[in-house]
Amino acid sequence: MLIIDTIAHRTIWGGERLISSTEGENKKIGHLYSLISNGELESKILNGKYKGQLFKKYFDENKNKYGLEKYKKFPFVLALVDATNDLSIQVHPDDRVAKKLENTDFGKNESWYFLEAPKSGKIFNGCKAKSFEKLREKVFKGKYEELLDYLPVKVGSYVYIEAGTLHAMTAGSLVYEIEENCNATYRVYDFDRIDKDGKKRPLQTENALYSIIVNKKSKSEQYENGIEKRERLYSTKLIKCAAEYKNETKTLECLTFLNGRNEIEECKIQKGVTIILEPSESIKINASDFIVSRALMMEEI
Repeated sequence: MLIIDTIAHRTIWGGERLISSTEGENKKIGHLYSLISNGELESKILNGKYKGQLFKKYFDENKNKYGLEKYKKFPFVLALVDATNDLSIQVHPDDRVAKKLENTDFGKNESWYFLEAPKSGKIFNGCKAKSFEKLREKVFKGKYEELLDYLPVKVGSYVYIEAGTLHAMTAGSLVYEIEENCNATYRVYDFDRIDKDGKKRPLQTENALYSIIVNKKSKSEQYENGIEKRERLYSTKLIKCAAEYKNETKTLECLTFLNGRNEIEECKIQKGVTIILEPSESIKINASDFIVSRALMMEEI
């Protein structure tokens, strides 16, 4: 069992809802990373043999035992996201584009589970343009109201956002996010916001236009208790109020807690904390909701 330390990330659009899950003077938290290992941010382990060391070390030394040897780095990132304001209109590259623009093996698909719904009841998702020429025209004329499409969501909604989809969370969203481990995000529009230095954040317009798939849109469905959702590189399922959980797979499982408080091996287990179970390991839980995610093994892909 590995207990992972969380990492708070302040953003221009973040809020106060995740402060109770952090320590120190934190404000405007946009991401509370539950597990991340991408070369820029690296999660640490709080217990056991690897206590005080980076999760990256554990993964590199053990991935072959769990059918994960094809991954150069752990294939997904886990986080809670507090979108107090609208996020930038953005897109992530697919594998082909990521290879060309970033020289990485994978692009980025991601899943969102809504713990709190946006004030508007919808997120930005997809575009209304019928052709790339119309898309480019609307972007360079700044006609975003004519360009952007929307997807209705509510508490409990699960949305899988494929690479190439123009998208953004909207104000009020509190989301559990699992995203493939690619750092590339290309902003198309940022509402002309000013950062703490009085400057507008940079856009990556040409890379974004190269990445957008004009007809790509997502669907929303309710996330049902105990039902596994299998995506390209990972699977995920919601567990409501279990007293005990056992990893019955052949690989690693990540349990990210959404409610409740526990203490395990003198570590606080609260909202946003991830515990990793090896095969056949089990954990006793005090009636907490959590999400189980795991990387798909080579034999499953």
